[in-house]
Parts: sequence; structure tokens; C-alpha cells
Amino acid sequence: MTRICTRDGIELAYESMGPEDAPPVILIMGLGAQMHVWPTSLCQRIVDAGFRVIRFDNRDTGASTSLDEHGNPSLIRVWLGRRLNRKPRVPYTLKDMSRDVVALMDELGLPSAHLVGASMGGMIAQILAAKKRKRVRSLTSIMSSASAPKVPVNQLQVMLKLARRPVQRNRDEHFRYITRMSEVIGSPGYPMSEAEIQRLAETSWERTSSPLGFKRQLVAITHAGDRRRLLQKIKARTLVIHGADDPLIPVTMGIETASLISKAKLRVITGMGHDFPEALVPRLSRLLIKHLNRANSEWQQKLKKKKRAEIPSKKAANEDSGDPMDWLEPLDKPDQSG
Repeated sequence: MTRICTRDGIELAYESMGPEDAPPVILIMGLGAQMHVWPTSLCQRIVDAGFRVIRFDNRDTGASTSLDEHGNPSLIRVWLGRRLNRKPRVPYTLKDMSRDVVALMDELGLPSAHLVGASMGGMIAQILAAKKRKRVRSLTSIMSSASAPKVPVNQLQVMLKLARRPVQRNRDEHFRYITRMSEVIGSPGYPMSEAEIQRLAETSWERTSSPLGFKRQLVAITHAGDRRRLLQKIKARTLVIHGADDPLIPVTMGIETASLISKAKLRVITGMGHDFPEALVPRLSRLLIKHLNRANSEWQQKLKKKKRAEIPSKKAANEDSGDPMDWLEPLDKPDQSG
């Protein structure tokens, strides 16, 4: 694990897998989740397919900077402010978090990369694909949405359970919370084994950050509001993956996301919830690798076309840099025929 520091003073912890000269894939995780929620087996499959994989902890998560100076923001106040068309002050926004991704790319010397975002990470990746087109080779939006999710009663219950995190650092409570969350948002068709849940709980416990970081990220999501117009600006090759049994962000929101992005491909997985169980890795890796290969081929073709277009202009510039009088026609010679 390595760290970089952004211009905003945020330290981001990240891991890089695969050759540094391979096409880069940046994995952006969701609400309150650490980088290791991306299964290492999934990362390795992508690396084996010829890519470089970079996963990192968002601000207020894991080993990255905790912004405890911003305290405990009021989710209700932010939600009411959005409903009343007001913009309440928040610790930071999804746009700020998208700048973190750009800072990470800059630090690693990456002019562009493929972006894969899950849930909140999908929202961040969408913002970058719309606003930083030259830096995004492709977009994959997993279990995400184009707007702040509407909250029916059953979904509200899920969100309340998510928000009910242990406030103090207590190992037993933390493990119980991870187990409970696996039951609430897990994939019914691909349930996690006890060993997977235990490993996830242990890793997140060892690297845990401020418990209120989750709340500050949730406020950033709520503050973001509607991004549907923004998504219509995305031109990058896009894959939308959503679980048919997602209890947190309904599959209808994944379908809407795909419909808003030009030529986006939608893949709905029956039995998938709002997590990444090992049993899903083979299916997910096949979808991702196929998408990444096609997108990278398109990107390389674009670069070749751009280079070919630059050659004539450089040639013309070189020709123009000669004798400034060369454009004058020579004077006619006097007629000497008699």
C-alpha cells in the first residue's frame, strides 16, 4: 500500500497491481467501503487479462485521510435543503471526491484510465466521464444510479440499518455490523461464505477510519441530487452492471442510468444484491474484461487517428517556417525572341 497527497491536503491510500505500462483501470469503491471490498481475485483476473489495476480508499475511508474536523453533519438538514432547492453547507461533495481520483491519476502519471465505480464510486466515475472526457477511456457503473435514490419504505429501512454503525471502536460490535450488513444487502443468489464475511470484517477492522466518515459520505451523495442531464454528456464506452435483487439501489435505477448514456450496454444479474461475493467474480470478470478490451481497442484507434491528423499540420507548419518570400511568384523574364 502506498499514499499520495492531493492539493486539497487529502492523503489517499492506494494499491497498484500489474505492469506499470499496461492500460490502467481505476476501481472506485462505494459508501463507507474500503478498497479491499474489491475482491483481490477480481483484480487479479483483470491484471491477467493485460491491465494494470489500481484500487484506493476514498477520503474518510480506511487508511486515507479522515476529515473528523467536519464532525457529524445533519443528513435530514441536507435532505430538506435539496427538497427546498437550497444548498446547505456540507463537509465535501462528490465533485471533491472526483478531484481526488484526478489527483491520484496525476500522481501516477496517468493521462487517462478506465474507470470502474461501484455504488457511490459509480456516481464519482460518472461525474468524471462527463466532465473529464479526455481522461476517461471507458466507464463501468456497477450498482449505481443517476440521481439520489428515491426512498420507498423498505429501502429506507435498509439505509437506516446501514447508518446504524458502531460509534466507538469495538471489535465485537464491528464484526456484528459487517455480518448484519451482509445479511441486509447481500446477494441472495450468491451468498458470501462465513469465511468471506470474517475476512472482510478483519480487514476493515484493521484499517478502519472514523465511524462518522460514512455519514459524511452519505451527506455528499444526498447533496449531489440529480445527475441525469450530466450523464447525457458521457461519450466514453460504458457498461452498466446491476443486480436484479439489489435492496439498496433498485435495478430500475441501473436501467435508467444505462438509458441516459449514449450506446451504454446494460447487464442485469439475477441473484446479485449490493455486494461482491467471490461466487460472482467469474461472471463479473468476464463482463469487465470483455468491455475493457473493446474500450481499450477503441481508445488506441482514436490515438492513432489523432496522431495521423497531427502529421499534416506539423508538415504545414514546417513548410511555413521557410523563406517568408517563397510565396511570391517569380518576375517574368523579358522576351528575347527578337
